[in-house]
Amino acid sequence: MQERNVTLDQEKTVIERISERKADIFKAEQKVADFILANPEDAVQLNVSEIARASEVSEATVIRFCKHVGFRGYNHMRISLSRDLGRRYYFAVDPTSASADSEFQNFFKVIAANMLKIGDTIDRQALQDAAEVIRGAALVHVVAVGNTNPVAQYMSYRLNRLNVRSFAGFSPEYSLMQIHLSQPGDVILAISQSGCSRQVVNALTLGKERGLPIVAITAHRYSPVSNLCDYLLLASSGDDHQYYFKSYSHLNEMAVGDALLSCLINQETLNRSENDKLELNMADSKL
Repeated sequence: MQERNVTLDQEKTVIERISERKADIFKAEQKVADFILANPEDAVQLNVSEIARASEVSEATVIRFCKHVGFRGYNHMRISLSRDLGRRYYFAVDPTSASADSEFQNFFKVIAANMLKIGDTIDRQALQDAAEVIRGAALVHVVAVGNTNPVAQYMSYRLNRLNVRSFAGFSPEYSLMQIHLSQPGDVILAISQSGCSRQVVNALTLGKERGLPIVAITAHRYSPVSNLCDYLLLASSGDDHQYYFKSYSHLNEMAVGDALLSCLINQETLNRSENDKLELNMADSKL
C-alpha cells in the first residue's frame, strides 16, 4: 500500500472513518481497526502500548494505522474518538432543575466510589517501598507536564514540608536539566495519567541512564512510563472512563499522591521537631 495524505473529514466520526478505510490498510493494521470497531468504549481508555497488546500488534503498527486512516498519530485518533463518545455521554447538572440535588449528590458518590476502589486495588507493598525510597532520597525530582504540573507542584511542596528535599520545574526542559545534574541518592517521582507523555518519558529515560530509582503514579499498567519505573503506583479504578466533554480532573493522581505522603508521615524516623520549627516560622502568615 502506498503512503498517502488523507484530509480529515470533520463531519465523520472515528468509527465511520475507520470503517470506510479498513479495506485499504495493511492486514496487521486491520487488527487494530477490528479491535477499535468492536470495542470503542475500551479503546478510548487505552494508551498506545495497551491497544497494541490488545490488538496483538506492535506500537509502530498502531501509529501507522492511525496515520493511514487520517490522523496525525495515536493520541490524535484517541482524542477524536473520546470526543465522539463524549457527545453521547455528556453530563451537566442544571442547578435550576428539580433533580439538581440528587444529580450533585450522585456526582460525589461516583467520585467517592472511585477513590474506594483505588484504595482496594493499589499495590500496598509498592506504596510502602516507594515511601521508603523517597524518605531516604537526597533530592526528589517530581516530573510532570501539561495540566498534571499543578499536581507535581503540590507533591513537591508537601515533600519539602515533610523535610524531604524536592524539586518540581514548571517546564519539561528545566526538569530534564535538573535530572542531568542529579547526584547519587536522588529519586524521580513521575506523575503521568496517560503514561505516554513524551517529555516525562525522556526525563525517565535520562534518569534510568543515571541510575536513579523511579516512582511513577499513572493510570496505566502498560505504558512507556510504567516500563521505565521501579515502583508503580496505579491511579485508576478501571471504571473511571474519561470522555472529551466530561470534566477531567487529576483526583486519582492526587489521592495516590496523598496516600504516598501518608506513608511518609507514618515513618517513625520522620524528624518531627524540625517539621514543627517550619510550622512555627510559617504561623505568622495565617490569620
